[in-house]
Formats: sequence, structure tokens, C-alpha cells
Amino acid sequence: MNRAATATGRRAVRRRQSAGSRVVGFFGELLITLGIVLMLYVAWELWWTNIDSANAQNEVTSNLVQELGDVVIPEADHPQAEEEKDYGPAPITKIGPGETFGIMYFPSWGSSGIYHPVTEGVEDAVIDNLGIGHYPTTQQPGEKGNFAVAAHRQTHGQVFWDIDKLHEGDKIYLQTKKGYYTYTWYDTEIVEPSNGEVLLPVPHQWGMKPTESILTMTTCHPKYTTRQRMIAYSKLTDWRPLDAGPPSEIRDLVAKATS
Repeated sequence: MNRAATATGRRAVRRRQSAGSRVVGFFGELLITLGIVLMLYVAWELWWTNIDSANAQNEVTSNLVQELGDVVIPEADHPQAEEEKDYGPAPITKIGPGETFGIMYFPSWGSSGIYHPVTEGVEDAVIDNLGIGHYPTTQQPGEKGNFAVAAHRQTHGQVFWDIDKLHEGDKIYLQTKKGYYTYTWYDTEIVEPSNGEVLLPVPHQWGMKPTESILTMTTCHPKYTTRQRMIAYSKLTDWRPLDAGPPSEIRDLVAKATS
């Protein structure tokens, strides 16, 4: 009787974990927790920052639209809608520190084109939240030289996601209080992050006096990394005042942005 009871008791007693097993278990649980935290961070970075940035961009765009006042948008069949006219040299848009001064339109991106606000400055507070930032050390729209801007390629609105898809004939439009600036893409290159020559009045040409106005768009490359920079160049090829209405290619986008 006693031996049977002792044997049963032995089977009921659980073996105590060794110190090594407890350590392994602790680190296993810690790794699982860290994995969950990392997954939540990635979800926040890739998803929520886009939503947060989109809301902020909508707000500053709405404020800018109010400052622009009534924007003329001719009907598609109105003669003015297709009129091509030489309005002379493009005026220079003066930009104040931290000012959201324009809306940039990309009709060749997405199924029906996209648009984003443009703000003075390239600090995190701007490009993380407000879309496109203008390098304050570069020229202003309409000025001879280099009107250079920056935006994220992924996260925070991923404004320049499709920058690698620009090809011959593609146009980028900028709307300011002065009117509509039309830029035509002509080249894209990949450079190191430390290459500041792309921001010169004539990119890569120290001391060269500019004879034309260009738009330089900068972003990270490849996608989801910051190892290099993708640089897309476009020339100012047209300009028209606000009261002439937008170019026909962006009429619907302007109506959407300013409604």
C-alpha cells in the first residue's frame, strides 16, 4: 500500500524547470513581444502615416484654395478651354517661410492623376505631413535656375511613389497665386544622398549662370530605403495666369482640388 502510494505520488510531482529553461522561456516570450511591436510599427509606418499625411495635406490645400479665390475652370467645349496663347515670361512666385504656396499636379500618375500641396521647407515637419517641400536655397517658380523640391517615395503620403515612371512628354503642373506653370520632364538620374550638386541653379555645373527655369524633384531610392536619391528633371515650357483657366490636361484635377 505504501509503495503504491509513493509511486503514484512520484508520478504526480512535476519536474522543476532549470534556470537555463527559464532563461530560454523568458527570451522566447521577449522575442514574440518584440515581433508584435515591430509588426505594429511597420503597419503604422506604411499605413497610418499615409492617412495622417493625407488629412494634413487636405487641410492645407483647402486653406490655399481659399486664398486663391475663385478659380476659373472653362467648360470642355468652351473655346477658351483649348486656347493656346503665349502669355510671355512666367512671373516669379514669391514664397514666405513655411508657406504653402502651390498645388502640384501629376496627370500621368494614377488612373486619373494626382495632386499635392507644395510648402516652403524640407524639414520633417513639412515632408512628413504636408506632401512636397521646396528647398529654400533653390530658386522660386518662374525664376531662372532650379526650383527644387523633395517628397517621400513611400510612407507619409508616398507622394513621389511613381517618380520612376516619368517618360518623354510627361508634364508636371504647378498652380500658385500667379497662375499655372507647366514643366516637361526630360531626365532622371540616381545619385548618392550627399550629392548636393543636383540643387545648383544649373545642376552639376558650379558657377554656371542659368538660362532657363527647371523643376528638380528629389526622393529616396530604391523604394523602402534611403541608400540613394532619385532625381527627376523637368523644364518650364509654359505658363498661364489663373484667369485664363488651367491647361486642358489638368482641368478635371484642378476642379477636384479647388472644389
